[in-house]
Amino acid sequence: MGEKVVAGPFDLSDRQRHRGKLKQCLAGLARLLEEKRFDRPKNLMGLEIELNLIGSDGMPRMLNAQVLERIASRDFQTELAMFNLEVNIAPHRLGGSVFDQLAEELRTSLAYADRKAHEVDAGIVMIGILPTLDRDDLVSSNLSAVDRYTLLNDQIVAARGEDFRLDIEGVERLECTSGSIAPEAACTSVQLHLQVTPGRFADVWNAAQAVAAVQVALGANSPFLFGRELWRESRPPLFQQSTDTRPPELQAQGVRPRTWFGERWITSAYELFEENLRYFPALLPICDDEDPLRVLDDGGTPTLAELVLHNGTVYRWNRPVYGIADGVPHLRVENRVLPAGPTVIDVIANTAFYYGVVRALAEEPRPVWTRLPFEAAAANFDTACRYGIEARLQWPRRGRHGGITEVDAVDLVRDELLPLAHAGLEAWGVEPADRDLYLGVIEQRCRLRANGASWQAATFHRALEQGLDRQAALAATTRRYRALMHVGEPVHTWPVGLPEPVPLG
Repeated sequence: MGEKVVAGPFDLSDRQRHRGKLKQCLAGLARLLEEKRFDRPKNLMGLEIELNLIGSDGMPRMLNAQVLERIASRDFQTELAMFNLEVNIAPHRLGGSVFDQLAEELRTSLAYADRKAHEVDAGIVMIGILPTLDRDDLVSSNLSAVDRYTLLNDQIVAARGEDFRLDIEGVERLECTSGSIAPEAACTSVQLHLQVTPGRFADVWNAAQAVAAVQVALGANSPFLFGRELWRESRPPLFQQSTDTRPPELQAQGVRPRTWFGERWITSAYELFEENLRYFPALLPICDDEDPLRVLDDGGTPTLAELVLHNGTVYRWNRPVYGIADGVPHLRVENRVLPAGPTVIDVIANTAFYYGVVRALAEEPRPVWTRLPFEAAAANFDTACRYGIEARLQWPRRGRHGGITEVDAVDLVRDELLPLAHAGLEAWGVEPADRDLYLGVIEQRCRLRANGASWQAATFHRALEQGLDRQAALAATTRRYRALMHVGEPVHTWPVGLPEPVPLG
């Protein structure tokens, strides 16, 4: 949530006024859709990556303000905790050698940021959850010194009314409590944006939801939290539990969590914005002076500020986004499924696969979401988070007899989804060499059943076998990960284990 807000107390009238403004914004959105005011297709995509700061010992460094001061670039911003940064890559038009261009820009940006971080004895690492994080690192005093984070934390804590309970059972079990939303900062992600017309929005969002589990299975990179080995992609359960405004009684009543996969396929973008207002109380009831309906009456484009801010506090894994560029409104699907890392080429491979397969699925004459129950898509997401590249997923059978079958994620990708991704990238006009390079990385991950999570877990256990205790093994795994990340070869090629010690003498 990058909006600039000013912290301050809210009274009862603030919340009532804000609810009214939200309804005005929703009515304004409906008019914009009805009047066909949205931007025409531009095939624009965007990329954001959340990063961690660590020291040479592999431990987190609470230095984002100092590092950002040295970077001095608008491409880099604060994130929730002092060991987090975010890098934003300028929007690109899908086509040509776009993925090679993205890779080069990202390598340049990360190398520059890493050099600046070295000036304060820190370094950049792309990883879903930093294995060396401790509970003492994720406390409110380590939140970034930015009003919006302080205010968001205070409002979520107030809505919760008690400590947040983390209870994640995977390979091992983690049980603990937190008095703030700081544990959310452990989750560092890749966010992929795709600008779409209102007429195409529902198909693209539904396709993204259907394939979210496959994205996680291929890209899982978060097997550890607070020294415990949990799910292969532990970000989703951690994110949900660390922002959960529902005490146990509301959970038992079936009240929806703010971190949410969703519950149905959609037919328009409006449905998602409307759901966000209907189901979720405002956390930040800040009112703008704009009257969105009057702006529309005068022929202008409303910012819908309250709607945009509220939308940013409902954490869908595929989020609808309303924006304005050059005075013209547009809609985007923001895909928030993937963890950061491991390398630039891995991030771009995940990116290429997503944009290719989503386009192909969205344009199928018999779309997958007409054949796959939404409940199965949600269950797939949970399964992929738990088991990563070893997950077995529910998927519609090909052929006229239809039905749902269970299939290894890697077989589903190699047999069905990779060919679709190739076709989708071809439809975008991506150069064959660009397409084949990055989708080839996905194919090799499937062939070897190797991704960031499998490498981290295998290297950690190898370190334990070599006699390191748990914390030392996690730190050694993190240092080795960072070294290989900066070499830049894709994770499926990484040797498992720590480098052999250099003999003395």
